[in-house]
Amino acid sequence: MNTPSPLPLVAPRLTPVLDPAFRPAVLANHAFRELCYATPGSPLVRLALEQADGSVFHFATPVLPAAHPQAGANPVYLERFVKFLLWSRGGWRIYLDGPKPLAEALTAHYRDTAPGRFDSNMVGERMFDHPLEVVHSRDLPAEQATTKPLGRHLQGCRIGFDLGGSDRKTAAVVDGQVVFSEETVWDPYPQKDPRYHVEGIMDSLTKAAAHLPRVDAIGGSAAGVYVHNQVKAASLFRGVPPDLFEQHVRNLFRDLQQQWGVPLEVVNDGEVTALAGSMSLNANAVLGIALGTSTAAGYVTPEGNITSWLNELAFVPVDLNPAAATDEWSGDYGCGVQYFSQQAVGRLLPVAGIATPPDLPLPKKLEHVQALMKAGDYRARKIYETIGVYLGYSIAHFADFYDLEHLLVLGRVTSGQGGEIILEGARAVLEVDFPLLAARLKLSTPDEKMKRHGQAIAAASLPAV
Repeated sequence: MNTPSPLPLVAPRLTPVLDPAFRPAVLANHAFRELCYATPGSPLVRLALEQADGSVFHFATPVLPAAHPQAGANPVYLERFVKFLLWSRGGWRIYLDGPKPLAEALTAHYRDTAPGRFDSNMVGERMFDHPLEVVHSRDLPAEQATTKPLGRHLQGCRIGFDLGGSDRKTAAVVDGQVVFSEETVWDPYPQKDPRYHVEGIMDSLTKAAAHLPRVDAIGGSAAGVYVHNQVKAASLFRGVPPDLFEQHVRNLFRDLQQQWGVPLEVVNDGEVTALAGSMSLNANAVLGIALGTSTAAGYVTPEGNITSWLNELAFVPVDLNPAAATDEWSGDYGCGVQYFSQQAVGRLLPVAGIATPPDLPLPKKLEHVQALMKAGDYRARKIYETIGVYLGYSIAHFADFYDLEHLLVLGRVTSGQGGEIILEGARAVLEVDFPLLAARLKLSTPDEKMKRHGQAIAAASLPAV
């Protein structure tokens, strides 16, 4: 998508050194809303997202009057706004109380564009069992949502596992203490045969179990969306054909629970990241973001609970420049995964003047950059500085949608000195452009104990016994 945006875009005061065309979503949104508030007659669009279990979430945002010379920005602004809601909260039915042409434009987006159809299929059909539906109505259903405690069960002999895009981790845990841990490299994305995934997971569980006198419970985290241990949508299995997915993947973890005969619970890896952060920091209102193969995120409420929200920040728009990097899976532009992951590092490598073989896997590209960084290479430093600026503006964007007191940043991309540079860059952005947020938000990275075992302990703590 290379056409100019009808939405007025704002250049950041701190420019990413390798991406001067970056136009942060937060700045464009704030500028657009300020224009609306300053314009007499600007209508308020009220929205409600409904999930399959009846949960409903309310939001509202102004748009410009139809007669305003910049009213052509309304559909783009609203679609990007709703996309953030879809992938952070989730839902299949979108109620819209506002100008009818905006409801029609949103419907057409999900019906007629490739990124819109991707959102409809992934969020609507695969996660909530219905294609996306836009309902134009002045009567919004009442807001209702449930939260529940997550994990923190440490008694007994437990196995914790984490399934990532480049490795799978497992640990044996006895009364909250790790007695064994292992990290195994694997390549799940392109695999068409689900036996690759099943056998890999079983191998890791079996090795961990060998270090325990018994297994009382198994808890795991994995990239994707899981409801009651059922795989709804997950990038780990995107290479598996639909018919084999239904036969062998959909109920993979339910089958594992039957085989092991103990309580087993698997949740999104972002949720476990947030839980691990909450447990480590002894605090709540935590958003955890893991910069790894993709971008995983999770949220612990101020009350210490989790919600039915998706928190799939890999797909939320963070850059509103229509010429921004395009996500190879969804086909959409400016989404988080291209800014906070190994994919971001791979994309910035040639811009930084670092040549690598085109067929070199992303984890190896990251290792190459980390080695250059350790050697003091200024080109590698520019990559981390760029990601740091991305992160700072995106944190402010996330804070418009989440009640935050703590933000925990972790993952392979943040390892070593590069991670410190990322955090320094993010803090600089917040202090310059968002001083009030900078004053109240605690931005941190895991300590060494949590890096080694925090995720495993948090995952192992998921099932109640």
